[in-house]
Amino acid sequence: MTALKQFSRLEATGLWRPSPDEQRREVIVSLGEATLTLSDINGTALAHWSLGAVNRSNGKDIPAIYHPDNAPEETLELDGSESEMINGIDRLLRAIDRRRPRPGKLRFLLTGGTLAVIAAAAIFWVPDALERYAVTVVPPVKRVEIGNNLLQHIERVAGKPCATRDAQQPLDRLANRLLTRGRIVILPGGARVSAHLPGGIVLLNHGVVEDFEDPDVAAGFVLTEAVRASETDPLAALLDHAGLVASLRLLTTGALPDGALSSYAEYLMAETPALPPVDPLIAAFDHAEIRSTPFAYALDITGERTLALIEADPRAGDGSRQVLSDADWVRLQGICGA
Repeated sequence: MTALKQFSRLEATGLWRPSPDEQRREVIVSLGEATLTLSDINGTALAHWSLGAVNRSNGKDIPAIYHPDNAPEETLELDGSESEMINGIDRLLRAIDRRRPRPGKLRFLLTGGTLAVIAAAAIFWVPDALERYAVTVVPPVKRVEIGNNLLQHIERVAGKPCATRDAQQPLDRLANRLLTRGRIVILPGGARVSAHLPGGIVLLNHGVVEDFEDPDVAAGFVLTEAVRASETDPLAALLDHAGLVASLRLLTTGALPDGALSSYAEYLMAETPALPPVDPLIAAFDHAEIRSTPFAYALDITGERTLALIEADPRAGDGSRQVLSDADWVRLQGICGA
């Protein structure tokens, strides 16, 4: 994600309207490296907007009005007195826009690639080669967009992500504690216990936080998905399932067909993948300074199938470095409400 260091941690006051039928409310706007965070006066986060998916709807007019790409009815209004914040957001949006793939450029590359394929007598004209190429040219901002779009299709299978106000900050702290980048989403339903999407999105079933008293268990599921994502690019897995036509659509238009996303959402939520190899998984627990034993017993209460994780626990003697405070963990356990 493009970021301008002079605007990091910038704060301002704005007016946020979640939907057209709700009143505007005063919020504190915080500009981070990758997100706009909207909080109430008590510091409780109300919304997180990815800068890669933010638009300014009224050009250079004041007050400046912004909205997420996929939710134009949700708006943030900044008065002219907040010129430093407006300038910071606009400069970041321009920097991000310069890095977006241009359809014309993509079409040119595709045409050139097609001619090269013909000249090489179909040496490169295979689905795997095209998918690998697509994976290499899709930038991080587009990956986040694809992940968010895929999440919307997953909602049909597993329900709308849980997001009580009191639990959002603990959830953000959990993501910061365990992931280099990305975020964690708690789903209220679905058969899949955990999964990961393009753009660094890790999905957890609500039972992971509700059914276990030890936060090390939830941490174990997050680390497992991080290891899986490092071994198999989640965008590559999506394109492999979607097929050649979807890869071509991504290269030529910068987007994936809704049908491909819907199909993959159903497949992903029904899949039961095997655990990653023990060595990289133990290395992830070691790096995060977290015990692997609670996670192992959560997978198999007898410990028979997960004995390797128990025996190789890197923190068996010292215990875990704190994942979340007790208060944060209790709030996170109630993220899906009563």
